[in-house]
Amino acid sequence: MESGTVEKNSEATGASSGTASPSKPEQIEVHNPATGEPIATVAVDSPEAVAATVARVRTNQPEWEALGIGGRYRWLGRLRDWLLDNSERVLDTMQAETGKVRADASGEPQYLADLINFYGAKASRFIGEEAVRPHTPLLASKKLRVQHRPHPVVGIISPWNFPLILALGDAIPALQAGAAVVVKPSEFTPLGLAEVVKAWKDEIGGPDVFDCVQGIGEAGEALVDAVDFVQFTGSDRTGRKVMARAAETLTPVSLELGGKDAMIVLDDADLDRAANAAAWGGMMNSGQICMSVERIYVEEPAYDSFVAKLTAAVGKLRQGADGKAFGKEVGAMTSPNQIGIVEDHVQDALASGARALTGGKRLPGPGDYFEPTVLVDVDHSMKAMRDETFGPVVGVMKVRDAEEALRLANDSRYGLSGSVFGERQRAERVARRVECGAVNVNDVLVNYAALDVPMGGWKQSGIGYRHGEPGIKKYCRTESVVIARFGGKREPTWYPYTKARRGLIDRIARAFNARGLRRRLGLR
Repeated sequence: MESGTVEKNSEATGASSGTASPSKPEQIEVHNPATGEPIATVAVDSPEAVAATVARVRTNQPEWEALGIGGRYRWLGRLRDWLLDNSERVLDTMQAETGKVRADASGEPQYLADLINFYGAKASRFIGEEAVRPHTPLLASKKLRVQHRPHPVVGIISPWNFPLILALGDAIPALQAGAAVVVKPSEFTPLGLAEVVKAWKDEIGGPDVFDCVQGIGEAGEALVDAVDFVQFTGSDRTGRKVMARAAETLTPVSLELGGKDAMIVLDDADLDRAANAAAWGGMMNSGQICMSVERIYVEEPAYDSFVAKLTAAVGKLRQGADGKAFGKEVGAMTSPNQIGIVEDHVQDALASGARALTGGKRLPGPGDYFEPTVLVDVDHSMKAMRDETFGPVVGVMKVRDAEEALRLANDSRYGLSGSVFGERQRAERVARRVECGAVNVNDVLVNYAALDVPMGGWKQSGIGYRHGEPGIKKYCRTESVVIARFGGKREPTWYPYTKARRGLIDRIARAFNARGLRRRLGLR
């Protein structure tokens, strides 16, 4: 399987953007995707260095856990404040290494601040100690408690499309849960996370339980080998390799993998809203979002009008680098490999009979830009409707009715998220039948901002969830604590066995477990 997110992480493939030299440490040269110019050189951590980093934060983790939920939130609150106070600096770095437009970059610090506050406020309810009432009188003398202890060290392998949201967004709930965290960012976007980690250490003065390591495949493998829990975001192909590697040490994993998200437009939809949503949901961040709208199915009566409105909306988008000016909507492709995948998908569709109503090609000149593209006359034989494109491309199909739209929307190995537009009650009925982890009604992408509810993939889109209670509880190990309320030399069930004690236990158990008076009394 070749899809867009294969390139989101190359850890398990061994691909590199740097070159090895026998006389000096391997280094990664980081480029600005908007210009193609080199902007920094980053040293690669050896497997031994990765293991040493994990060992160091592991040593400090018990003290971090002992701070309690409130104590950890106070430290994470300082990180929140730093992100907001230094947002311009953070955004400058992010734009330089990703090629994003300013508006797309600006959402990352805001999301992280909200996430810190969300888990800081909710953690006690989500992972605080639970009192449980015994279900049987035989355990009435016991106090039952459930506590959630963190995995000591969580390893995060994060991609290039959202270098902070998808690194810190996973690190924050893990840290709030009491784990130490080590992140390996993509080799294409290592700078922003390294800047935040340095601030945590030097400016915030945070406990030494949060760090990052740099590298490619070898560093990712070393991280998986050393930690107690792995959070990976990337392609389903690479996710399988991460899962197989983790299986060697029985290390639990959470995988957020690819998507080929469908949008259904019913004939009673507000077509202006639907077209504007499709333009933003398909082109935001240059389409480099696992939840991007990539496939659109429109009921026949609404098709022509919707396509005209969508084409007009996409055709008006301004593309290029905008610095701090908020003057563009669509930026560059971040990975130098990804633009080739997008180009291949579009060319495959055009060669098979599709038409590009706008866009359809790579922009000439410096930087990695692909024009915002609307494809029609598409079908599921084409890569652009089957595999994850992960670029500024949407394909639109005409369907007879909602049933055909659902059949096609569900005809995918992916199931990350989706959306349905139409009269609200009807659209909601259709949405509840879409096979994905999250579905929006008359909206797109907003489910990621809804921190109160889980976000995760069905089918080959992943294992595990972000957000909500599952998003922090996954970083914990559940431990039951059973406490004897009373003393005494022995329990009735202990040795020596006697007929009288066993008979009493049997009568009590029968009285509460049997159904029917005769059985409860032990009568035949």
